Amino acid sequence: MFDIGNVTYNGTHPLVVGILNITHDSFYDGGRYIEKEQAVDRALEMVDEGADIIDIGAESTRPGAQPVPWDEEIARVVPVIKAVAEKVPVPISVDTCKAQVALRAYEAGACIINDISALRFDPDMVEVIKETECTVILMHMLGNPRTMQMSPYYRNVDEDILAFLNERVTFAVEHGISKGKSVVDPGIGFGKRLEDNLELIRRLSEFKTLGRPIAIGTSRKSFIGTITGLPTNQRLEGSLGAACAAALNGASIIRCHDVNETKLALQIVDAIKYNKLHRE
Repeated sequence: MFDIGNVTYNGTHPLVVGILNITHDSFYDGGRYIEKEQAVDRALEMVDEGADIIDIGAESTRPGAQPVPWDEEIARVVPVIKAVAEKVPVPISVDTCKAQVALRAYEAGACIINDISALRFDPDMVEVIKETECTVILMHMLGNPRTMQMSPYYRNVDEDILAFLNERVTFAVEHGISKGKSVVDPGIGFGKRLEDNLELIRRLSEFKTLGRPIAIGTSRKSFIGTITGLPTNQRLEGSLGAACAAALNGASIIRCHDVNETKLALQIVDAIKYNKLHRE
């Protein structure tokens, strides 16, 4: 059992997080939901499809992406979060590593901060999380989005990332953030080679030693394209395969673009893993 946002979750089956990018340059859906009305409609659609959380981001974190100034990010994301929060019954996560953006997003209705830097990029983020009591997702990444895929290397990828995430959870606790308010994410595709991504998914159960829920995002990422030889718009089946493998190996939270299909696939994983059905 753990808290995620403002919901206490019993941990018996993975939560599905619907990704809502309000960016021009995201690797898969960039430009689709720029207008507030489009974004709200997509959020409502994902909730109807079974999304447990909506994750909203206004800065692309694809490899090579350029940073967005904090004031521009606020201008993009805050109106959408406010509008979505007024209409959806599920928790809202903001995908940002900037404290000012996180605070304004919280004031607009977000209760989860998805920080790809794991509290490293902005020293003020710790205070925002402490003051707001938001849940924080601590993700592993080498460098930053502009540099992370420049010859990444690990001595032992699962041990290195496990040590990193353990240090980040410890850092958060030592700076006044309740351990129960943290989630860990190994950062598939964020400074990882193909073999690193596969090894992390294969050995995901080892991250349970951190005592925190494990979040993972594999949806339509480049490693799926490398394996299948398919472009982003044809990676649904590969994404579902990766999501199911992650769930079987211990992921508690699955981030995805395709909520309906992922939810259905995970129902089968749930039935196999627990030898029972969860009808909601």
